Amino acid sequence: MRLYQNSLQKLPRSGLEREILREKGQFWTPDWIAEAMVSYVLRDAPESIFDPGVGAGAFFKAAKTISRELGLNLKLLGMEVDPLALNKARENGLTEEDLRFVKIGDFVLDPPPGPFPAIVANPPYIRHHRLPQQVKAKLRAFAERLLGRPLDGRAGLHVYFLLRALQLLAPDGRLAFIMPADVCEGVFADMLWDWISRYYRLEAVVTFDAVASPFPGVDVNPLIFMIRRAAPAEEFLWVRCVKSGTEDLKRWILSGFSNHSTRNLIIYRRKLAEALRVGLSRPPIKEQTNGPCLGDFATVRRGIATGANDFFFLTRKQARALGIPDELLVPAIGRTRSVPGNVIDEELLAKLEAAGKPTLLFCPDDRPIDQFPPAVQRYLAMGERLGLPKRPLIASRRPWYKMERRKVPPILFAYLGRRNSRFLRNLAGVVPLTGFLCVYPRVDDPLFVEKLWAVLSHPATLANLPLVGKSYGSGCIKVEPRALERLPLPEEVVEKVGLAVPSYYVQGILLLGSANR
Repeated sequence: MRLYQNSLQKLPRSGLEREILREKGQFWTPDWIAEAMVSYVLRDAPESIFDPGVGAGAFFKAAKTISRELGLNLKLLGMEVDPLALNKARENGLTEEDLRFVKIGDFVLDPPPGPFPAIVANPPYIRHHRLPQQVKAKLRAFAERLLGRPLDGRAGLHVYFLLRALQLLAPDGRLAFIMPADVCEGVFADMLWDWISRYYRLEAVVTFDAVASPFPGVDVNPLIFMIRRAAPAEEFLWVRCVKSGTEDLKRWILSGFSNHSTRNLIIYRRKLAEALRVGLSRPPIKEQTNGPCLGDFATVRRGIATGANDFFFLTRKQARALGIPDELLVPAIGRTRSVPGNVIDEELLAKLEAAGKPTLLFCPDDRPIDQFPPAVQRYLAMGERLGLPKRPLIASRRPWYKMERRKVPPILFAYLGRRNSRFLRNLAGVVPLTGFLCVYPRVDDPLFVEKLWAVLSHPATLANLPLVGKSYGSGCIKVEPRALERLPLPEEVVEKVGLAVPSYYVQGILLLGSANR
């Protein structure tokens, strides 16, 4: 069984195909992107170019095109874990001579000797939870040896491809990788870029508007990183590409990074320290260093993780048919798409119930099964027959059926789904599942809650979400609880609404929150 595979020249056309590509980490690199990336690594006229994941050969094809334009005699080197993937490269016009120096093997765990003066790749995008544990352990051991300390286990395979490639990059060599934004937004990003910025020179980062994405229809926010094995520099070029398929990107790179924006490229010269602090995937901002943030006025917790929504999240009709008593049921909301507006009220719950959507969370406590009503005993016994106690999250609970509890949050944050992330006013007294975060104002005063809601729902506040969130495709943003507490609140909006913690509240918490920032 193959442990992982590399990029294919085909986009998914169905849910099934999309899932297959996710398992293999295979996503197509279009010609306009491949040629732009190759243009960067060939700027110093190297004798060879190396692709650690040849796949269907997008970069080899681009290298042949650019080398002809530049008058270079170029040797194509590469690796591929899946020999069958090279058949696609042959179908795409590459010859046996083009593929002559492609080694079949695992680039990260069984690397070639190197070094290489030019490395270009679209590494396999396989998230950490899809990697076999034995492979993941070996990858983490490799990273620890290289970095001198352990890398967070949530790094995906593409991160390890980058590390290995940088290790194999020749002095003054160039590297161009296209990778998802989690490379600079994930929990491992600070350690990763601290190491890169100490030993390498980041020359350019290319980002894309949603309409210009190289991978339309794929839930990923891609960036191109151009890195040189040279002394670090204090500044780099940050680019926003606003049109798909534009030749401007390739021409700009071949020009030697002329620092001029074009119709299709918005170019900034940025301080590296500022960009690492803000996030390489995010545009330059006027930083708010001492202003208010959400954590000054509220705490944030994730929604309830049931481990089996189909068992614990029920429609009212199901609950009645099963005979589950009301005292074990709690009104709940599970999906962001179930809330078309910004308010959850009784009318919305009634519409969901009428449509046969689940609105009730089955919440058993920790009493022994034989102390529940007979109907509940039968339902829990069915859950055991279904193997629920062995599921990863559920297996950690004692007993397995004891449901998490949450105080009803007056404000929710919808951070999953294809709609833009937003705050929701919870007037129906529901508890949320994991598609939402719970926002608990530090003061229960109704007027305080309404003022906080007014600030959070203001467009200027929502515009700050990219500063603390992880970006995915089509403008989707995911924000973790602690990150949401760091959300900057525009001072002018806070002042206009009159939001302030009442004087009887313990002010020390405010001071502590400000100090922690």
